[in-house]
Amino acid sequence: MTRAPRPASIPPRGGLSASAVALPGGGPWTSVLDFLAWRLPTLGRDTWAARMSAGEVLDEAGVPLPPGAAFRPNARLWYYRFVEQEPPVAEAETVLFRDDWLVVADKPHFMPVVPGGRYVRNSLLVRLRERLDLPELSPLHRIDRETAGLVAFAVQPHTRAAYQALFRDRAVHKSYEAVAGWRDDLALPHLQRSRLEPVDGFFTMREVAGSPNSETRVELLERQGGLARYRLLPLTGKRHQLRAHMQALGLPLVGDRFYPRVLPADEPDDTQRPLQLLAQALAFDDPLTGTHRRFESQRRLLPLWALAGSAISP
Repeated sequence: MTRAPRPASIPPRGGLSASAVALPGGGPWTSVLDFLAWRLPTLGRDTWAARMSAGEVLDEAGVPLPPGAAFRPNARLWYYRFVEQEPPVAEAETVLFRDDWLVVADKPHFMPVVPGGRYVRNSLLVRLRERLDLPELSPLHRIDRETAGLVAFAVQPHTRAAYQALFRDRAVHKSYEAVAGWRDDLALPHLQRSRLEPVDGFFTMREVAGSPNSETRVELLERQGGLARYRLLPLTGKRHQLRAHMQALGLPLVGDRFYPRVLPADEPDDTQRPLQLLAQALAFDDPLTGTHRRFESQRRLLPLWALAGSAISP
């Protein structure tokens, strides 16, 4: 699948933006349906034919293509993703703030920010676009599906870059809370500086030798026996940074499905014991109004006493 700017003639439907796929310069296909069944076989030929009949596959001008549409070399197609058995939402998001330029939502555990995999209409972005009737809403940053807490969105395309620059230039103060084990020998507060790189063949991260590209400040909020609640302040924004840094310290987060080891993909979410990581606060100077903005999540991690007996080490 090829990423490309979405033409104005192909607006979102039900909060969902169309995805693009480019046709190659030549090949054995005589129809668009032949190509789609080959290029994206997960849905199957019959499903693609039904979706084309329903007007869900469009050309570059936004015109629906019927199942018999001829293959056109180097053309670009647009289609709306669909998952037949999408997992239900256990808990809804909360909108904390909205004005003409910005939306800040408080996301529950297990809800992805953007469509992907098994989640399309039950992603935070699509739900907010439908709920708020804001078809051009766009996330300014992301947090993991398993993480709860704050996510900020730009309302208007022409102001998006100004807000995104805040995150790119590290002008946004982000604060997280997390629950993990306790080490008597670790002096706190602690600054974890290291080089994080992807694990070969997977999306998890690990510390490797080399110049540091990630920094996290770790502070203690409270301790009870072998568990502690921490404030994590990421000074950089690498993928899985907080989870990987705590794992490197020998303190994997309670409820983490990927650190220290990856659990089977078909294992269901444990909604009673989610990942104990919360995007708790965001603060920045608004580039459009000059106003200092500060937002705090209304969500809370499980109390330490309720997590007694949780696995906290490899």
